[in-house]
Amino acid sequence: MSIATLEQLAKVVREFGRERDWQLYHTPKNLAAALIVEAAELLEPFQWLTPEESLNLPPQKREAVRQEMADVLIYLVSLANCLEVDLLQAAQDKLVINAAKYPVEKARGSCAKSHEL
Repeated sequence: MSIATLEQLAKVVREFGRERDWQLYHTPKNLAAALIVEAAELLEPFQWLTPEESLNLPPQKREAVRQEMADVLIYLVSLANCLEVDLLQAAQDKLVINAAKYPVEKARGSCAKSHEL
């Protein structure tokens, strides 16, 4: 199976859940909770690493991170399917909002929150 677009991924994820009758469990609350659990699992391989170490993961740890990233994406897509959210449009809209909150001339090189700029 080859998936080339977010739309295709959303369809495959939706079908995967339907084949297993998971709609009963795939409520917004449950999917958001599962997403947070997977995000925590994504953080675990980086715990206690230096910034340099986190950029140079050994192959086995890098693969574990890759799989956790996939889990996070799949749950996010599942939540978007459940709530009928177009993730690409939502991301585009949010980038416009962020551009206004973090203008380049104020935000470049700063990690300050928008209200601190």
